[in-house]
Amino acid sequence: MNASEISPKHFLWRVDGKVAVITLSRPEKKNPLTFESYAELVDTFRRLQHIPEVKCVVITGAGEDFCSGGDVHEIIGPLVKMRSRNNTDKLLAFTRMTGSLVKAMRACPQPIIAAVDGVCAGAGAILAMASDLRIGTARSKVGFLFVRVGLSGADMGACAILPRIIGHGRAAELLYTGRFMMGEEAERWGFFNRLVGPADLKNEALKSAQALANGPTVAHSVTKKCLNEEWEMGIEEAIDAEAEAQAKCMSTADFERAYRAFAKKQTPVFEGN
Repeated sequence: MNASEISPKHFLWRVDGKVAVITLSRPEKKNPLTFESYAELVDTFRRLQHIPEVKCVVITGAGEDFCSGGDVHEIIGPLVKMRSRNNTDKLLAFTRMTGSLVKAMRACPQPIIAAVDGVCAGAGAILAMASDLRIGTARSKVGFLFVRVGLSGADMGACAILPRIIGHGRAAELLYTGRFMMGEEAERWGFFNRLVGPADLKNEALKSAQALANGPTVAHSVTKKCLNEEWEMGIEEAIDAEAEAQAKCMSTADFERAYRAFAKKQTPVFEGN
């Protein structure tokens, strides 16, 4: 499988060198998600496991916003109708489908960078949360808004993942209140890795992605796997798991390339094997 075989209908897809860029593209409505875009995103992140030429992924939104969450008329309305008809099986099928997107992002071996401007709300905030790195702007607004529509903050893994990024107390505040976290606060709390100007956001995200893409591919995928899998491990189990992981990296040609470059006082050129 190669990157050209991915041709989604409900968001934009392009590959710039070793970096794939996903752009949610309904700017007139702040780039909301639909049933169809959810399904295509799940499929895309699953396929990326089998596309070795892509080394890093950027996800962003068209225009001045990242993503406003599930489309009110195309998702929320139909869900309310399901509730009124007591279609609990269909409601559960939907929540499992949305959760599968976060699972697919975590299982995707490539690092994912979210480039966040403007509104980043509901499922949009989850997309940013589920990414490996987040670059934001001072004007961005991140909100886990589920409580505002009578739902819990327990959505798509938020109660598990968000506290690990910003801490339990801060995550609890956002999930209980549904308030927006502005860009500077989000950076201070550790949600954003850094802030840049709106005009520079997408270029800076792409530069960061290209830098990661030029690094040791196997090592990055191992780091991501260990970051995800060691949540539930004790320290000794984690040390043992990392011993196996690092030995795997030591068996790569990139490890030898780095040594030979260091010996010659050169910058290593990694080839991903």
